[in-house]
Amino acid sequence: MPSALIKLPSDISSVSLTGPNDSYVRAIERAFPEVVTTVRGNEISLKGPADSVAKVERLVENFLAVVRAGQPLSDDAVRRSISMILSDGNESPAEVLTLNILSSRGKTIRPKTVNQKRYVDAIDKNTVTFGIGPAGTGKTYLAMAKAVQSLQAKQINRIILTRPAVEAGERLGFLPGTLHEKIDPYLRPLFDALHDMLDPDAIPRLMSSGTIEVAPLAYMRGRTLNDSFIILDEAQNTSPEQMKMFLTRLGFGSKMVVTGDITQIDLPSHQESGLSIVQGILEGLADIAFMELTSEDVVRHRLVSEIVDAYGRFDNQGNRAARRENKPRSLRNER
Repeated sequence: MPSALIKLPSDISSVSLTGPNDSYVRAIERAFPEVVTTVRGNEISLKGPADSVAKVERLVENFLAVVRAGQPLSDDAVRRSISMILSDGNESPAEVLTLNILSSRGKTIRPKTVNQKRYVDAIDKNTVTFGIGPAGTGKTYLAMAKAVQSLQAKQINRIILTRPAVEAGERLGFLPGTLHEKIDPYLRPLFDALHDMLDPDAIPRLMSSGTIEVAPLAYMRGRTLNDSFIILDEAQNTSPEQMKMFLTRLGFGSKMVVTGDITQIDLPSHQESGLSIVQGILEGLADIAFMELTSEDVVRHRLVSEIVDAYGRFDNQGNRAARRENKPRSLRNER
């Protein structure tokens, strides 16, 4: 029976690779039940079918590379690494898990999946990048991290973050408070991300100087945005006209990232989403990339990925369209 013997370097503890109570080894055995994995001291022996042994050997070597890079393994990192090895893709788990985008306040922001790394690479290589996928896939958070990284590297002079102020089940006009107070909840997720990446005391100063601007999409009209990193979030709630207006704000020395989830459109049922048609309009143009993230890229609680998949199956069966068609006329008109 084919076998392999991996000798761990003396400066790396076997526990860092095998996990608490050998939990990482158990995860490998569940994914590759045909491979017998034995750990003795600083040696890991593998026995089983040649192809499977080679994959587990590659997996352990990637674990070593991650630990050598100063990043401890976790149950989530092990699970995602196993998924990458099983997919037989070109990217190695170590390349994905050790790509540092931004370090701030003792926290390092990195991609956690192959698609997330491809998304980050696309932002680096293209002037305009579309990140399309369900909630929790990191499409906005990673774009924000790239924006802050670009600002710190002096590649751009300012960051502009914008969202369409479209209500999800509430009428904006009926919300209490001033216009600023009504708009603030729509922009709050962007502020929250900024607070993760920058010193909270520096954010008011950067905003008052115009280095960072967070504003509703309507405020972008008539402007040309030079030397900026511009992020349009929740783009599924733009009309085709708003999407065109936003994209044509692009100035010299700027990058744009457009993020959205076409399964969570809050526009009236008769109104078309600018995000849902933009790929058909722009596909094939140089320097523009469309990156699709899926439930496999969800980095929130494990259940979020399963919920996304369940709703996807529901929509694919035509249930949403049927519900809209069966909705009483008075309710359709209200929308």
